[in-house]
Amino acid sequence: MKTILSALVAFGIGVTPAHAQSACTQDAMVVFDGSGSMAEMGFNLLDEPRIFDARRAMRTVMPQVAPMRRMGLITYGPGAMSSCDSVRLRFTPEADAADRMISEVDRLQPEGETPLTDAIAQAAAVLDYTHKPGVIVLVTDGKETCGGAPCALAADLARGADMTVHVIGFRVRGEHFVWPDQPLDAPIEPVARCLADETGGMYVHAETLDDLIGALRQTLGCPIYSDLTSGRPATRGVL
Repeated sequence: MKTILSALVAFGIGVTPAHAQSACTQDAMVVFDGSGSMAEMGFNLLDEPRIFDARRAMRTVMPQVAPMRRMGLITYGPGAMSSCDSVRLRFTPEADAADRMISEVDRLQPEGETPLTDAIAQAAAVLDYTHKPGVIVLVTDGKETCGGAPCALAADLARGADMTVHVIGFRVRGEHFVWPDQPLDAPIEPVARCLADETGGMYVHAETLDDLIGALRQTLGCPIYSDLTSGRPATRGVL
């Protein structure tokens, strides 16, 4: 073991403290955006909707991180009489959840609004945030559109038992569409950023498939694992 650690140091890879290694095995809930905007096209050379690359990223990362921690899934967007009443608990945290996670996301057909605050609240309740530590990873391409108050929720979560929320903004756009080689719209009000800021999580902007893969590895994988894996690190941005 000492030889392995020495080699890591020689390559410039930091050794993760014991508390961080423990945190990277805590139960996690993935909150996945299945709203109608995930079906928008024109974001890559294949002229495919956002959700295609989101599915590819999940297929790549989930088998790598599932052996490390129990994971569950909540989605929002499709499958409701009311477009804002669409938060669905697909399954609670379980071991080796990669296949089930991938299958659920593959079946998701984007539609509806973005009740991300309700989705995060339900994920926190599943993880029993007032009594136990845990991790929530939100993958979203847009703002809250159902009247939720994410910053108020963030303050409540911060008073719990160490619930960390990571927010991944995937190909986020403003009110007007722009192509990937054009500048992004003027800064967007970061309505979901406070969820990460208030709980000690990461706020990450992912524009490409590699960005999203890197962001999922950063937020769901162990830090030492994330340092050793390839893939361009996600860049921080505004949602």
